[in-house]
Amino acid sequence: MAINMSHRIMRLRALIEHPNTGAGERATAQRMLDRLLARSGGTPIGDRTYGDRHHRVGKHADLPAVAEMIRADIALGRIMFAPQTRVGEPAIRDPLGDAPVQIEILVDLPHHACIDVTIDKVPRTWGWVVEDGIERVGPQLQELATELADIMNGYNFDGSDIAKRFFGRVRIPELTLVW
Repeated sequence: MAINMSHRIMRLRALIEHPNTGAGERATAQRMLDRLLARSGGTPIGDRTYGDRHHRVGKHADLPAVAEMIRADIALGRIMFAPQTRVGEPAIRDPLGDAPVQIEILVDLPHHACIDVTIDKVPRTWGWVVEDGIERVGPQLQELATELADIMNGYNFDGSDIAKRFFGRVRIPELTLVW
């Protein structure tokens, strides 16, 4: 895990500092780096908790802007963290980068104050395991769902005196994996 995290941080910093990186890609990489560096949960202020990326979209951002930031973070993560193992080096695991390329990840706003991240077109051999004749979600798919939930929840806030910015869930078409 530490090797994976430091590898991701180095790659993101290199992308941010590269002179040919576009402004949008640089901003997305910076958000991802901020999330990695502050992965301890959220920033508590009083009894409120703000996600690691909350400051990136601003206090009064609407949900379409938040959804667009989530989409950009996921798209960059799928490109940046694809497996690139060299001969003689240990493989670095990353749930987002290791996911099969045919998987589609959709970010939708189905209702007011709700964001859905849907993982679609998951290969049966990759996403599910069969134990005692019962098919269930496999560890790789669940790990991907947890990673996507971390990205999404980085833009949220909560507390006793304020409502959540949004309610989010990560799902496959027929089942919610993370609520």
